[in-house]
Amino acid sequence: MAPSRIQRRTELAAFLRSRRARITPADVGMPPGLRRRTPGLRREEVAQLAGVGVTWYTWLEQGRPINASVQVLDAVARVLQFDTTEREHLYQLAGIPFVREPASDEEVVGKEVQGILDALDPLPAGVYNARYDVQATNDTYRLLWPMTSLVPRRERNVLYKLFTIPDCCSTFVNSREELPWMVAQLRRSYGRHVGEPAWERFVAMLVEESPRFAQLWASGDVAAPGSRVKVYRHATVGLINMASNSLSIDGMAEHRIVVYTPVADEDRAQIERLRAMADPVVGCTVHGRPLSVALADKAGKAERTAGSPAPAQAPAPQPAR
Repeated sequence: MAPSRIQRRTELAAFLRSRRARITPADVGMPPGLRRRTPGLRREEVAQLAGVGVTWYTWLEQGRPINASVQVLDAVARVLQFDTTEREHLYQLAGIPFVREPASDEEVVGKEVQGILDALDPLPAGVYNARYDVQATNDTYRLLWPMTSLVPRRERNVLYKLFTIPDCCSTFVNSREELPWMVAQLRRSYGRHVGEPAWERFVAMLVEESPRFAQLWASGDVAAPGSRVKVYRHATVGLINMASNSLSIDGMAEHRIVVYTPVADEDRAQIERLRAMADPVVGCTVHGRPLSVALADKAGKAERTAGSPAPAQAPAPQPAR
């Protein structure tokens, strides 16, 4: 017999309490404090570090009938230093489907499609879905737009990067012409997904975070995919003009391989110069840093998350794709 909702809530409450008891203040970079009756974290400390209300978290540990979103559960799991198995158990107890995050691009698109991307090198190429999530890339794509590999997979979205970074960090030179077309293409795809929670959350998030996106979205324009010429500025080598073309993928509905072809010999030479550099700069002249530094910073953050997660801080400006 399947467990009842009350049984699940009771088990969820006990599970959270047991996990909280094993995490000390030192594990999360907090001073031990005075008059601590148990070695573990207090409820209010978990709530503070996870960015949720103390009352809400208390009710969660008491097994009360409240709703928990994926984002909140992930925040609590981060604070309590859950591994993948523990996160899956947490989701099951909360009655939310758990999807393991793929470890590699090949797991997302399959060996054959990843092989096509790799064979296209040195042409930059990646797989996008209808929402412009970047599903997989090849080496040259990652070299031109390293932020697709320096951020968690859930943040690898072209539109999110283009609309939420400072103008100085954008590598997209002709964005004034191309962004309206990209938003119009997104709206065309949205027509097949109206009312779906993931799509509604994505659009609402961009509308809230980007007045420019909100303006373009409100226009109601729609557009079909097609070949475009896009101009990018790389901090190390300068301007690169590339034509983008999309190729459909059998067996992957609403996914496409996007290939960027240099427009002229000079553009091809720019890419070759970039590929020959050992440590190119990532980002703009103000916020840019060598790629090795960005990779080291990413590794350090992953290590801290796995070991001693700290309270969330506002992210520094990040370069675009």
